[in-house]
Amino acid sequence: MTEEACPARQRTGEVVHDWPVDHLPGLEFDPLLHRLLRDEPVARIRMRFGEGDAWLVTRYEDVKTVAADPRMSRALTVDRPVTSMTPHVVAPAGGIGRTDPPDHTRLRRLVAQTFGRKRVEALRPRAQELAERMTGRMLDQGPPADLAEHLTGPLPAQLIGDLLGVPSHDIDRLQAWRGVILSSSHSQQRGDAVKREIADYFRGMARHRTEHPGDDLFSALVAEQAEGGLSMPELISLAVMLVLNGMDAVRNQVSNMVYALLTHPEQLEKLRADPALLPQAVEELLRFIPHRNGVGLPRIATGDLEIGESVIRDGEVVYVSYLAANRDSNVFTEPDRLDLSRDEAPNLSFGHGAHYCVGAMLTRMEAEVMLSTLLERFPRLRLTASPEQMRWRQGSINRGPEELWVSW
Repeated sequence: MTEEACPARQRTGEVVHDWPVDHLPGLEFDPLLHRLLRDEPVARIRMRFGEGDAWLVTRYEDVKTVAADPRMSRALTVDRPVTSMTPHVVAPAGGIGRTDPPDHTRLRRLVAQTFGRKRVEALRPRAQELAERMTGRMLDQGPPADLAEHLTGPLPAQLIGDLLGVPSHDIDRLQAWRGVILSSSHSQQRGDAVKREIADYFRGMARHRTEHPGDDLFSALVAEQAEGGLSMPELISLAVMLVLNGMDAVRNQVSNMVYALLTHPEQLEKLRADPALLPQAVEELLRFIPHRNGVGLPRIATGDLEIGESVIRDGEVVYVSYLAANRDSNVFTEPDRLDLSRDEAPNLSFGHGAHYCVGAMLTRMEAEVMLSTLLERFPRLRLTASPEQMRWRQGSINRGPEELWVSW
């Protein structure tokens, strides 16, 4: 939908923008976010589901302010039908994404060590082994090959499965559940039914791990639950969060990165000429790529907060757009241009504040491993279809190609 086609309504003297969060092709940036970032950085929006409207904050510094302010509550969104882009709330009530300190601090501490720098680097050899095995199969089979099927999908799924101790034969079931939970095109009834199924799965797995513990994160969480460190719903919500992000977000992020590089040949050549640029290149790709549709989880203000020329009142709903913040021209030079040598402010792709993504380092490591392996093993890697012929996911929270067919 174009900027001009996006209707707006008046709300007590303010404009409320109806935002359908339509499907966008490729890596096209949402035109409404572009316009609000430029002209109305603190705006009112209304999306397809839920009730009422909400504030949307888009500028880099304002987004950081809201995300770090302790007066912005995630817990108060539980049982409140706020305006939303999906018919059901993806993050479970009481889970790490919808709690405030001290509960949030307690839950985050349980998983943070697993995703710290030392633990993530210890996982790098396993990720490299998987990448070499999967790309080796591609070489054996010959071109063309779908990278989403052969590498960017199965590697993060297997790695998060290893971390949680999920049997390999259950990965496909989790993938099917993931597809429904992260969709905006299924009914609330279907979404709720799948949530019950995946909760039952991890509840059964918890019973099994109680009697047969393993050397994995889920077994450690089960032991913590048995000692009263967290409840069973909290245990399940942590497992679901790790699975959804580990399987879906990484798959799409890295698929998008490969697509961005293959459609920006001058940037790809820059990286090939200087492989040491890879960590910096990953940061720029994270900044540049609009990896999701719409916005993430909302917050509820527990006090008045002045942002720019607007005042967010106690009890009002607030969203921030990390995507828009990553394109703020006050922070990034020519923000709509991909530049792998860019060295400016940190991107906000993993959020900011207390709810900063716990798996950020793992995602970065997986991206570095997959991209470096592809660059080394496929010096002539290229898309087999033009950008216009590509099929992109629709009705989903995370953006990415349905398939990523390449040749070499």
